[in-house]
Amino acid sequence: MALKNRPVPREKPLPDAEIHSQGFRQTREARRSALVEDYVELIADLIEDGNEARQVDIAARLGVAQPTVAKMLTRLCADGLVSRKPYRGVFLTDTGRKVAEESRIRHQTVEAFLRSLGVSAETARIDAEGIEHHVSAETLEAFRKAMTVAR
Repeated sequence: MALKNRPVPREKPLPDAEIHSQGFRQTREARRSALVEDYVELIADLIEDGNEARQVDIAARLGVAQPTVAKMLTRLCADGLVSRKPYRGVFLTDTGRKVAEESRIRHQTVEAFLRSLGVSAETARIDAEGIEHHVSAETLEAFRKAMTVAR
């Protein structure tokens, strides 16, 4: 643990600027796509549960106001991920279903990995909600391998 007013020394020197910036670019891209992925994954879950994905239900489950959901649904429609029908719910396009499925797989992998480390089910579910958007394919594969070895 660092002493007060003393910086923790780096273990290694700073990498080349181009290499260093890759991580920051990846993080910015993950932040941009995280919200979209959360929406399409939730819409898929609501539909899968036999319900329509209605704006009011999306708002309640995400803990946001309905106008916020309306704005995002307009964006998702423009991006070709969802379609809306007057007086009906929201539906995923083929592209939207693919995004939802990929997001769900990432979420389930991260959650299972956290559980394999001994993290409680509730904490793993909550933490996976953020990690899933930032984890690379390489890291996901390492999680899967680690869980296979641990069995």
